[in-house]
Amino acid sequence: MQMKKINSSLIFILKWLVISILTVGLIGTTTAWFLIALDFVTIWRNDHIWVVNFLPLLGLGIGYAYHYFGTAVQKGNNLILETHQAEETTSTTSTKSSSIKTIPLLMAPLIFISTLLTHIGGGSAGREGTAVQMGGAIADQFTTLFKLSSAERKTILIMGVSAGFAAVFGTPWAAAVFALEIMSFKKVKFENIIPSFIAAFGAHYVCLAWMVKHTAYSIDIIPSITASTISWTMLAGLIFGLAALLFIYTGKFFEVLFSKIKFVPIRPFIGGIIIALFIVVANSTKFIGLGIPSIVNAFNEPAGSFDFALKILLTSLTLSAGFKGGEVTPLFFIGAALGNILIWFIPFPMALLAGMGFVAVFAGATHCVIASIIMGMELFGIQAGMYVGLASMVAYFASGMNGIYSAKLKIGAKYDLYNYISKTRKY
Repeated sequence: MQMKKINSSLIFILKWLVISILTVGLIGTTTAWFLIALDFVTIWRNDHIWVVNFLPLLGLGIGYAYHYFGTAVQKGNNLILETHQAEETTSTTSTKSSSIKTIPLLMAPLIFISTLLTHIGGGSAGREGTAVQMGGAIADQFTTLFKLSSAERKTILIMGVSAGFAAVFGTPWAAAVFALEIMSFKKVKFENIIPSFIAAFGAHYVCLAWMVKHTAYSIDIIPSITASTISWTMLAGLIFGLAALLFIYTGKFFEVLFSKIKFVPIRPFIGGIIIALFIVVANSTKFIGLGIPSIVNAFNEPAGSFDFALKILLTSLTLSAGFKGGEVTPLFFIGAALGNILIWFIPFPMALLAGMGFVAVFAGATHCVIASIIMGMELFGIQAGMYVGLASMVAYFASGMNGIYSAKLKIGAKYDLYNYISKTRKY
């Protein structure tokens, strides 16, 4: 009997060792290739700016691809969240996932290619959505391959999200927590935590092994903590939270608008026409693609007064029309550009305000405040922790009940507070 237990434990350890190596290697490598390809198409677009005139046709191609081949994966990040949540009820009634329908592996190449097409044509989109979807789709294939139980499937999905996020941004601590937080901490089991960190750090180092470099940011001057600086930080956090709220509802507005076009493939075609016209009329490429040069500049040089608003508008239009990518890097742009102009009346260094906005708008829009704070400290140093942390907390509570991930469970102190306020108003 004792020997059986030892053998069973060894088999379990060996199984998860193999799964971890495969998950880390495949997702880290795929994300690295994606980042290399994304850099290439961005440079090529900047050298051949005429290609933005073909954005409508590229959008039509993306629309047709998803309409005829990708209907099952159209929900993107939300499909991964919904799959994880569905396993919650399954795991309480069965130890084995019977009649499993895994996330189609097609999601990975489809989002990979369509994101590159979006960026080469000048769409305003990010990259985290691509990495998370590739990670989730690749990881979920191990569910049937290794005959995982419902509880184990939830773990592998968390590992996929964690690995993709870590590899794309180079922030493994934040990525591991992001994967747990987006699935809702209250629903995550203790045994999910270590695999999430293993996947994040493993994929991060695999990505680095492919010679992928991540953008470096720095905040040189950190003021002393006083009652005054805390007050200013909370005010800035409130503004960042409202910016996140504006981003969320601008996206919903365009989604409703485009939903009136019944033939789905035409939506990105029409959206592409509007975006291409904007680029030509504005005679500027500042707001297309990832916008990383503008994010970096926001830490050192004055930004335009309406840069953050234009990025909100263009990103919401791009993604709502049906182009692919992600929201997070545009959120960094929005937050950094908005923080930059707050120097008009908030007596903080420009870099600190940009960094606070960078993280806080992300916290407000994703409702992943703990991951946001950790990301801020990973990118800007522990010394900036109090400022990015407090601003993120305020932004998180100020950004309303809805976030960019509609399938994320509304569980926690924030939602309890909003529900309490809502009930109090009725009385």
